[in-house]
Amino acid sequence: MGRSRYQVFEPTAPHFVTFTVLEWQPLFTRPATAEILLDALRFRQEERGLKIYAYVILENHMHAVLQADDLRKEIHSFKTYTAGLLLKRLEELGARRVLKLLEYFKKAHKRDHIHQVWEEGSHPQWMQNEPMLLQKIKYIHQNPVKRGYVDYPEHWRYSSARDYMGQTGLLPVYMDWWRGEAVGVSVESGAGAP
Repeated sequence: MGRSRYQVFEPTAPHFVTFTVLEWQPLFTRPATAEILLDALRFRQEERGLKIYAYVILENHMHAVLQADDLRKEIHSFKTYTAGLLLKRLEELGARRVLKLLEYFKKAHKRDHIHQVWEEGSHPQWMQNEPMLLQKIKYIHQNPVKRGYVDYPEHWRYSSARDYMGQTGLLPVYMDWWRGEAVGVSVESGAGAP
């Protein structure tokens, strides 16, 4: 996959982003690797003012709506930092097969590293209005349901769907904008929205 044609248009505005593991390798099937992403996001919230409107982590990619003072910089920093920690964790776990694949599929122009963890780009899409933001958050929360992993969005542990149900999720979520409209979950019944 070549370089993304998507870009951050408004560096301080919320954007829908996707971080995909190289060649869709399933790195986040263990809590130890998913926690690396959560810790990196948590740090950016606490130390750099990153706003997380919504997120979901699946086995080989992550979707989120994020906002920062300089989102381009935060995306780059997040991917670089998590790549290093993920490689270290994979080595500790003895995941030789996955490490070999991340070495084999590494893009030719990436000569400064042995492995490549993330696909290039993050396909940022500027959330220009509230309906667009709601649509993307619904998409994020429905992702595990559409894949058949859970029946209801709030049942997926690595998602902000619980936060929008009034429960506590794994990460604090920025909800000052929200008026209570269901975003991927039905507040009345707990059932997934169509």
